[in-house]
Amino acid sequence: MAFSFLTQELAIDLGTANTVIFKNDEIALDEPSIVAMDNNGNFKAIGQKAKLMHEKTNPGIKTVRPLRDGVIADFQAAEMMIREFIRQVNSKHKSLFPPNLKIVVGVPSGSTEVELRAVRDSSEHAGGRDVYLIYEPMAAALGIGLDVEAPRGNMVVDIGGGTTEIAVISLGGIVQQDSIRVAGDVFTSDIQNYLRQQHNIRVGETTAEKIKIAVGSVIPELDDEPEPYIVRGPNLMTAHPVDATINYQEIAHCLDKSIARIEGSILHVLEQTPPELYSDIVENGIFLSGGGALLRGLAKRLTDKVNIQFHVAEDPLRAVARGTCIALKNTENYQFLMR
Repeated sequence: MAFSFLTQELAIDLGTANTVIFKNDEIALDEPSIVAMDNNGNFKAIGQKAKLMHEKTNPGIKTVRPLRDGVIADFQAAEMMIREFIRQVNSKHKSLFPPNLKIVVGVPSGSTEVELRAVRDSSEHAGGRDVYLIYEPMAAALGIGLDVEAPRGNMVVDIGGGTTEIAVISLGGIVQQDSIRVAGDVFTSDIQNYLRQQHNIRVGETTAEKIKIAVGSVIPELDDEPEPYIVRGPNLMTAHPVDATINYQEIAHCLDKSIARIEGSILHVLEQTPPELYSDIVENGIFLSGGGALLRGLAKRLTDKVNIQFHVAEDPLRAVARGTCIALKNTENYQFLMR
């Protein structure tokens, strides 16, 4: 026990778009999940610095998003990213010995054994001694403040960057779940395609992301209307610069099909839910977390579609990270954590 002060506990929400790390109940790091490297695979920048380079690199530098659709797509870059983020978090902690790291990492509920192993191996290679994994909907439920171990049904819809996780939770386990690869990245590419087809204008991922944040909506009538967004880019035919004014109604139209797929998945999970748990869900409502929960009008549209009240969690972007942090403090008691 003399060396227990060398043990450090980190809760990591390894997201497709952002990685959030909690240490001592506080956010120690919140950065985009992106790495910049040269052609030899040498590290150049990470997080926000790498994001500034994204889509603006020369042939000697490339930016890599190690996670696609919620799972590790580039093992080497993921390991580099996790290791560097952990180093940044520990840079204030000066010690002769590297600390023993106890890590809890959030993973999509639809992950295969191979994908789970990739996350575990990356975390261990980055210095983790004790690595636990938790399914993201379970972490989101903990982060929202639901009692996941109670004998009653709770339903969570976590719309992240790569996946939308839908789960019914009771007695510390996931009773029904679905994980679909329709989430923030798909919304961004919907916006890019829409601008290409309707406005003849070519925009990159970064600009489409800004449009999504500025005027992203899923219903064509909002009480609190955002200001239209002016986007500049090259005309597809002439390559001359053009301006287009995008309003939220257009974005609601272009995201319609993707949101309909999420609605279908929610209804599918509800169909499979045992009736006693279903009645709990009708009583409690369904909780939305993840960055996608910030789309304007989403709770209203889903409530109208499903006839069950939807609630947006407070600070939905960090719900999974907060839940992972709660799980980290109770690793002995929570049976649903995977070693």
